Amino acid sequence: MGARTTALFVLLIGALIPGAGTPRAQEDPHAACAAPPSYVPTELLERVVPLRAGIGNSHEAVTTTSKEAQAFYDQGLNYLESYVWIEASRSFRQALRCDSNLALAYLGLSYVHSGLENPKAARQLFEQAKALASSVGERERRRIDIREKQLAAIENIEDTSLFLAYKKAVDDALVQFIDDPQLWILRGNAEETNASGRGQRGGAASIAFYQAALRLVPENASAHHYLVHSYETIGRIDEALKHGEAFARLAPAIPHAAHMWGHDLRRVGRVDDAITQFKKTDGLERAYYAAEKVDPAFDWHHGHNLDLLASCYQHRGQMKLAETTLRESAALAPVSAYRAFNLRELPNFLIHRARYEEALAAGRGLTATEYPQARCVGHALAGEALLALGRGDEARIELETARRDLDLVPSVTLGIDPPRSMVKAWVDALHGEMLLRGGQRVEGRAVLKDVAKALRAATGPDAWSLGLFRLETMAHSAMAAGDWDLAGFLAAQMLDHDPAYGGSHFTRALVLHHEGDAAGVAREVKAARRYWSGADRDLPELKTLAEIEAAARSWVGREK
Repeated sequence: MGARTTALFVLLIGALIPGAGTPRAQEDPHAACAAPPSYVPTELLERVVPLRAGIGNSHEAVTTTSKEAQAFYDQGLNYLESYVWIEASRSFRQALRCDSNLALAYLGLSYVHSGLENPKAARQLFEQAKALASSVGERERRRIDIREKQLAAIENIEDTSLFLAYKKAVDDALVQFIDDPQLWILRGNAEETNASGRGQRGGAASIAFYQAALRLVPENASAHHYLVHSYETIGRIDEALKHGEAFARLAPAIPHAAHMWGHDLRRVGRVDDAITQFKKTDGLERAYYAAEKVDPAFDWHHGHNLDLLASCYQHRGQMKLAETTLRESAALAPVSAYRAFNLRELPNFLIHRARYEEALAAGRGLTATEYPQARCVGHALAGEALLALGRGDEARIELETARRDLDLVPSVTLGIDPPRSMVKAWVDALHGEMLLRGGQRVEGRAVLKDVAKALRAATGPDAWSLGLFRLETMAHSAMAAGDWDLAGFLAAQMLDHDPAYGGSHFTRALVLHHEGDAAGVAREVKAARRYWSGADRDLPELKTLAEIEAAARSWVGREK
C-alpha cells in the first residue's frame, strides 16, 4: 500500500470508527492534541518509544522535574537534527507523556511537522508551546519566540523583512546566552537562503556558526552533520569528508549519519567505501522497518539512499545492480516534491543505457504525479527518448508541455523541494538537443553548454551524480549528431567533474579516436578499464574500448 493511500486509509477508518487509528484518551493524555494528519499516519507518529543509544549527543536543558521527560526530549532533539521525523515525533510525544507541560516538546513537534511538510500542524503545535511559555525560563521563551518568527517568515516566504526578523531573534538570544550550542546551530540554519532552512542548504556563511557550536561542544554530532552539508555546498569536499566521518562515528545508529559519510567518500574516488556506507544505511533502515512495522515509503530517506547506492553501482559499471536498486527506489510512493523529482533517476538511467522505449514509459509515468517538478522532468525525459526514437514531432509536444509545467514550479521553495532553477536544466537539455538534431548546431551547442554549466553548479549529492551521467548522455548525443567539438567540450567537463569515473575516460577516448590521436586513446582506454575493473563483464562500453584500442594500434603500425 503506497504512503498516501495508507495515510488516507488510516484517516478513513478514523472517521468511520470513533477512536480508531490513534491511542484512546485514557492511554494517551495527548490524544486530543493530535496534529492534523500528514502523509505519515498519526498513529505512527504517536507510538510509544523506548530510550535508545547511538543517535547523537545533543542536549538542551528544559523546564521539567522529570528526568525521563528530559531524556526523551533530548532523544527527540537528536532524531530531529538527523531528519528522522517519525522517531523524533515519537520521542517528543513520549516526553509529553512524562510531563504534559513540557513546552519545548511541543516546539520540537512543530519542527518535526515542518519536516513532514505539514505547515498547519507545525503552527498548531507551536501554539501549544506558546501557551506554556509563562511556565518556562527566559532561554526557553527565547526559543519559542525564535520559532514564532521563523514560522511567520516561512508562511510569507518572499517577505525578506520577516526572514531578517527571524535571524535577529536568534542573534538577540545569543547575546544573552552566548554559550548555548543549540542557539549557534539554529543561527547556522537561519543563514540558509530562506527561513525554512534546517541545515541541508547551508553555505559559507553557515559554517562559522556551526564551528562556534563545536568550540563549545567539540564532539557535537549535529554540528558535524550540518557542516558536512555546508562544505558540500561550497565544494570543499575535503572538509565535508572529515565531518562526515565524525557524524558517522558519533551517531552510529542513525542511518543518515552513515549515509552522509558515503556522500563524500564517493566524491574523492572512494566509491567502494561509499557503497559500504550506503549499504550500511540500507541495513539499518530495513532492520528498523521490520522491527517497528513501518512502511519504507513513509521515510523520505530510504529512497534517497537507494538512489545514491544505485549511482555508485552505475559509476563502477555495475549496471544490473544499479537498475535493480533504482527500480526498488522508484516503487516507493512519492510523498513529497523532492522524492517525486528524484524519480527521474530511472528514466535518466534508461536513456543513458539507450533503452528508449522503456525510458519513454518511465518518463511518462512521472507526468501523472501531483508535483509540477516531477511532471516537468518527466515530459523532458520522455521528449529525449522520443528524439532518440526518431519521433521529433512528439518530442516537440513534450517540450511544450514541460515548459508549461515549469511555469508552475515555484522560484523559491521550502526545505529541500526543488526550485524552478533546478528543474529548468532538464527542459533546456531537451531544447538544446532538438536544436542540434534539427541542424541548428550553433544555437543547440550554446544551449547545451549552458545546461552543462547549470548541471555542474547544482549542489547536493543527487545533483552531483546525476549531473555526471547527464553530461555523458549529452556527449554521446552530440556524437550522434556529428558535433564532435561539443562532444569534446562535454568530455572535458566530465573529466573535471569526476576524473575517477570510467565513463569520463571512455567518452574522452571516443573523442580522441575521432581525432586520430592514438596515444591519447591508449591513455584513456587504460584509465577507463582501471576505473571499471569491477564492471559487469558484458558492459557494452568494454567491447567498444577494445575496438577503438585495436583501431588506434593499427594507426601506429601504418605510421611506421
